[in-house]
Amino acid sequence: MKTGRLIAVVGPSGVGKDSVMEGLAAACPTLHLVRRTITRAPELGGEDYDAVSVEKFNELAAAGHFAVRWGAHDLQYGVPASVQTVLASGQDCLANFSRSALVAGDAAFAHFYVLNITARPETLASRLKARGRESEEQVAKRLAQANKPLPSGLNVMTISNDGALEDTVAFALSRLQSVRV
Repeated sequence: MKTGRLIAVVGPSGVGKDSVMEGLAAACPTLHLVRRTITRAPELGGEDYDAVSVEKFNELAAAGHFAVRWGAHDLQYGVPASVQTVLASGQDCLANFSRSALVAGDAAFAHFYVLNITARPETLASRLKARGRESEEQVAKRLAQANKPLPSGLNVMTISNDGALEDTVAFALSRLQSVRV
């Protein structure tokens, strides 16, 4: 049996990573959505995640609970090490990742692919304001990071999410299926 792929979904804040991931999982039920651990209050919504305090996150990290972890936007994020079991069963996994954690992800997972989602700046600004999780200052900070380059040497597929979500999902699914291990 082949080992599954860890597909790291990246892109700037507001690009629609969670929506694209949910669409991909709905279109292809064999894809496993990875549930991250985040030091964000549970009521702030967005993706389905395990909310923990900074102290608890540090305890989990020290205990080896995470395959990959990183800090971004004043929060801590972790991909659970248990995802390795899912991958070993041959199932592909989608994980919302940070561009700054891609090199660590590539080192942690045998079959690591990056799905880089892009959108025009005005699309990002509109989505960030609409979700209401960040202050104006935080939105500006996130927009300033929007064009952060990806590390070289990775298997990257780039798609735009400026149009209809179903079109983005269909295109992403066709690209992912074309590069099966």
